[in-house]
Amino acid sequence: MNFRIKTAIHALKGAAQKNTPLCAYIYDLPALAEHAKGMVEALPKNCELYYAAKANPEAQVLATLAPIVDGFEAASGGELAWLNACEPDVPLIFGGPGKLVTELEQAVNLGVQAIHVESLTELHRIEQICLSSGKICTVMLRMNISLQGLPSTKLTMGGKPTPFGFDESELTQLLEAVKQSKYLVLQGFHFHLMSHQLDRAAHLALMALYFKTFKHWCELYQLDVPLLNVGGGIGIDYARPEQLFDWQAFCADLNELIKDFKLTETTIRFECGRYVSANCGYYVMQVLDIKKNHGQYFAIGHGGTHHFRTPAAQNHDHPFFVCAGEAEQSQYSDFAYPEIIRQAVTLVGQLCTPKDVLASQQYVESLAIGDYLVFSQAGAYAWNISHQNFLMHAPPVIHFID
Repeated sequence: MNFRIKTAIHALKGAAQKNTPLCAYIYDLPALAEHAKGMVEALPKNCELYYAAKANPEAQVLATLAPIVDGFEAASGGELAWLNACEPDVPLIFGGPGKLVTELEQAVNLGVQAIHVESLTELHRIEQICLSSGKICTVMLRMNISLQGLPSTKLTMGGKPTPFGFDESELTQLLEAVKQSKYLVLQGFHFHLMSHQLDRAAHLALMALYFKTFKHWCELYQLDVPLLNVGGGIGIDYARPEQLFDWQAFCADLNELIKDFKLTETTIRFECGRYVSANCGYYVMQVLDIKKNHGQYFAIGHGGTHHFRTPAAQNHDHPFFVCAGEAEQSQYSDFAYPEIIRQAVTLVGQLCTPKDVLASQQYVESLAIGDYLVFSQAGAYAWNISHQNFLMHAPPVIHFID
């Protein structure tokens, strides 16, 4: 068990009001910094790492990452404003479909490193904004190309009809539009065809496809663009948390791939989110009740998927461990509080829905009312994607180990 997490749990419980069960997010900032530094140090010299802030935009997380990564990626006007307010000196890029005109104006006025353009309409709107303001805007063209037989993941955004990016058939028109503009500067291309990638070899094959396509277009259209954005998409294996994507080996192989394609003078930008921050976060629910229903045990925790939507969103049994708490004492001498010894148990929250399940029929050595259920890998797409106001339960305590 992580000693820092156990210490934080007991400190939080000690500071809580009497008879208030604990429900908390704990973020291990030193672990986050160490992991991010390792990622950056492993990258080839011509590569950059931007943090996709949609994964976890907590101000303390941003402050930890700001001196380590090359910049932040925003996917809304709200994120742009938040990131700029929290870390005004960190470079920003702006992506995502369905950008409001006001958000595009905001990005132009902030002087973001690049706007990732998703449609001809969006390109036209940026042109009009620049025409009115007299400002120059750097753009990246997000492209949706064929996967050419490469294996997909459980979340694939390209190689098929999606709302994301341009068809290759539109490229000639796009490049001509940018060329004719006095205000638009083409920085390069943006590819992000899939997420939840767990296979290092498959991701290297995807990088090879990106490199091949980039080189072909540069030669075909006589382009001299400095940057290729290869997105993020590195996954977390929630079902087997010990199986980590081998980032170090991936980067070593990537370095050779870059040399093979003669791209050492091109900046290659990654924008990773989940893989950066997932392992720094823990969601803690104190057990309120234990019951047996139709032959199966259920442990009801103080919290649920309204705080921690990750297992419901990803449709998995989330990894957890048990931290012993103080057993509740009954004022009735003849009542014995239920507990579980070497049994399978389903871990649920307080919501009035059978979908409020964080892990189903998982073996535990022992579990008692008052113990803490600690869900690891809760540092990305967790609290910030949850339906926080459902049933108006109180929010979890947010605690940072720094």
